[in-house]
Amino acid sequence: MAAEEAGGVCRAPVCLCVLCGLPAAGKSSLARQVLSTAARSGWRASVVQYDDLIPGQAFQTRGLEDGGKETHTEWKLHRQAVLQCIERFLEKSCVLAELPDSCQINMAAWERCIQALPQPEASDRSQADRAPLLFLLDDNFYYPSMRYEVYQLARKYSLGFCQVYLQCDLESCISRNQSRSEPVPTEVILEMVKRLESPNPQKNSWETNSISLNTTDDLSKCDIQRVMEFIYSALSNPLSPAEDNTEQKEADRLKCATSVVHQTDQACRRHISEAMKTARENRVPPEHMRSLAAQLNESKAAFLHNLRRELLQEVPFAQEEDIDVERVVKRAVDVFDHETMEILFRIMNENK
Repeated sequence: MAAEEAGGVCRAPVCLCVLCGLPAAGKSSLARQVLSTAARSGWRASVVQYDDLIPGQAFQTRGLEDGGKETHTEWKLHRQAVLQCIERFLEKSCVLAELPDSCQINMAAWERCIQALPQPEASDRSQADRAPLLFLLDDNFYYPSMRYEVYQLARKYSLGFCQVYLQCDLESCISRNQSRSEPVPTEVILEMVKRLESPNPQKNSWETNSISLNTTDDLSKCDIQRVMEFIYSALSNPLSPAEDNTEQKEADRLKCATSVVHQTDQACRRHISEAMKTARENRVPPEHMRSLAAQLNESKAAFLHNLRRELLQEVPFAQEEDIDVERVVKRAVDVFDHETMEILFRIMNENK
């Protein structure tokens, strides 16, 4: 469904703005200032805070329907559910469509997100429909694959899309984090630093509309003005839907599927070894090490099973270019590495 066909809020220019960076890099502070500036400009704007929408149990493993022999973390399902919330709102604004029970999105948090958008009187409805709509997606977004899903949604509905990478030195992030009422474990931040991939337009053409903001010091008025002008440019230049080249992708997919799965398997094994090494360095007890090894191998088996199935149906990792085995493997491993990290962090936190 094209944006102009979606009705409701989509008749106005819409922008999805990704705020990414380490914990305590200043994403929430930037979001508050952007919201205030947007309101003064007559925009409708809201912050989509992933930490509020996705519950803690999202990172627990669960058995699959095929006998429960395979397990996988649910983080991806929950992240997709957040985007489903936005998509359903775009299709029919002011309707809080129910999500599948398996997603377990915090609907109260989503309602607060939507209620933050100004609701005009009936007499002002036509004017509100023309007012720009801005969603600020507040999360770490440390893998390109996470950000790419947002890009896909924006492209599907011809929305504006942009990314603001908040670059803050590690020491400042750790210091700010420790002053929070519910700080993220420092070990988690240190591991995230190793995996964080900032927007790279040279590597990913779809990340062209990205800027970097140094947030080690307090944000200035010039910083906020720069971000607002950047977002306004994205609103004024929405994405175009991708051309349909399904037949060619299908041929390429059938040709490279076996190679992709094999190479991904080898890379996943290396990531598991690195995770086990990190756990040992953090003095995780033997019983937890055994549990970690079992969960990581179960996660890999489930991931490769799903990857093989996706390669025979649709390749979500390579929709921007012709299928290239190296690129597909890299993006697939990015996804698996996130699952690996979530399992590792959970085991390490349980050991505290």
